[in-house]
Amino acid sequence: MLELRPNCELCDRDLPPGSSDARICSYECTFCGDCVENRLFNVCPNCGGGFVTRPIRPSTAWREGVGISHQPAVTSRRHGASERDDIDAFTGKLRHIPPQDR
Repeated sequence: MLELRPNCELCDRDLPPGSSDARICSYECTFCGDCVENRLFNVCPNCGGGFVTRPIRPSTAWREGVGISHQPAVTSRRHGASERDDIDAFTGKLRHIPPQDR
């Protein structure tokens, strides 16, 4: 089950569970759409993978025991450990390779 992390790991923008602006990689690294498109160029600075829109967990329990009220989002914020120059160098090497070919 996805953690639904609460913030962009780069700019620290709030990304609540219902946000359609949250993007995740296959490791669930979480960033906002603006950072993914304009700063990371669809390259995860942690793993080198690409991003997809994070799914939104249903607010209504359409099946018993399933929904945001039963499996809430995590509240601990995450911040990337890399420095801006390291991120730029890393994403610069990979940004021209499609995610499925990385």
